[in-house]
Amino acid sequence: MYIRGLMNTSEISEIKELLSTPKNIVIVPHKNPDGDAIGSTTALHQYLKNKGHNSIIIAPNDYPSFLKWIPGEDGVIKFDGDQERAKEYIAQADLIFTLDFNHFSRAGMMERSLNEAKGIYVMIDHHQAPDDYAKYTYSDTTMSSTCQMIYHFIEKLGDVDAITPEIATSIYVGIMTDTGSFRFRSTTSVTHRIIADLIDKGADNTRIHQQIYDTNSYSRLQLQGVALKNLKVLPGYKTAYITLSQEELDEHKFRKGDTEGFVNFGLSLDGIIFAAIFIENKGEGIIKISLRSKGDFSVNEFSRAHFEGGGHTNAAGGKSELGLEKTVEKFISILPSYKNELEI
Repeated sequence: MYIRGLMNTSEISEIKELLSTPKNIVIVPHKNPDGDAIGSTTALHQYLKNKGHNSIIIAPNDYPSFLKWIPGEDGVIKFDGDQERAKEYIAQADLIFTLDFNHFSRAGMMERSLNEAKGIYVMIDHHQAPDDYAKYTYSDTTMSSTCQMIYHFIEKLGDVDAITPEIATSIYVGIMTDTGSFRFRSTTSVTHRIIADLIDKGADNTRIHQQIYDTNSYSRLQLQGVALKNLKVLPGYKTAYITLSQEELDEHKFRKGDTEGFVNFGLSLDGIIFAAIFIENKGEGIIKISLRSKGDFSVNEFSRAHFEGGGHTNAAGGKSELGLEKTVEKFISILPSYKNELEI
C-alpha cells in the first residue's frame, strides 16, 4: 500500500488498530544516518514509547557526535557493534519502521536481517523510487524531510497534542538539517507552520542550531581550509568540485560528520549550479560522493546513472571504486553530455 500526501483514512485506521495495544517495535534509519534520519527515528521512538510500546532504534552504524545530544539518542543500538542483540530485536519485532530510506540496501550490514524479518513493515520516506517491501508505505518526494512526514504521521493519528518538547526537538533537527536551515525549495509555508508549532511545543530553535552548526573542533576547521584550497571550478559547465584524500583526512584527525556541508562551498559560488565533493575512504575501498545542484538539474538522476547512488533532485549521494583521481576524471568526462542542462 502506498500512503501519499495526506494519507487515506482506511490505512491510517489500520495503523491505529495495530498501535492500539503494546507492540515490540524496531525503528531503523539508513546507514551513516544524518540529522533527518536520527531526528525522525528518535521522534517516532519517543512517541511510541510514551504510548506504551516496547520501542528500540537500531542504526546500521555510528553517526556524528553533533547528533548525540538529541533526546532519545542515548539508547540507539548500532548494528555493526552489537549484531547479536540487534538481530534478536529485529526477529522479535511486531512492527518495523524504516525511516528516511526506501530500499534495504541503504541499511548496509542490516540488509539481510531486514529481508529475513517477519514483522510488519511501515516505510516513511521522501526519496524517489521506493521499493515495495513495506505493507504500509508513506512516500512523498515533495516533503522537506522525513521529520516533517513524522509530524504529519502523528497528526493523522490524531495525536499532535502528544508531541512533547523532546519529540518537537527531534523533529525540528531533521527539518532544519534537511532543508539547509530552511533555504531549499522543499521548504514550504506548511513546513514553516510546523516549525512554529514545534517551537510552541518546546523546541528551542537557538539551542538546536548551536548544537548542530556551532560546535566545531580546531581540526575540523583546519580540514575545512583544506577543502576550500582543493576547490576547483569548471566554469564552462557551471560546476565546482572538492576532493579530500584519506591522507588529508587523517592529517586533520577526521571524525564522522566532519565533512558535513562541505559540498555546499562550491554551490555558494556565483554562477555555479552543480557541486560535488569526492572523499576517499580507504577503509571501505570507495570514494564517497555528495552532489548538490540549483534549479532543475537533477543530481539524483546524475548519481543513479553514473555513481550507484541517488537521492533528491537537488541533493544526492553516490560512490565509486575507481580511486580518487580516476573518479574525478570520470566525473569531468561525463559533464559534456550534460552541457545543455548545465547552461540553463
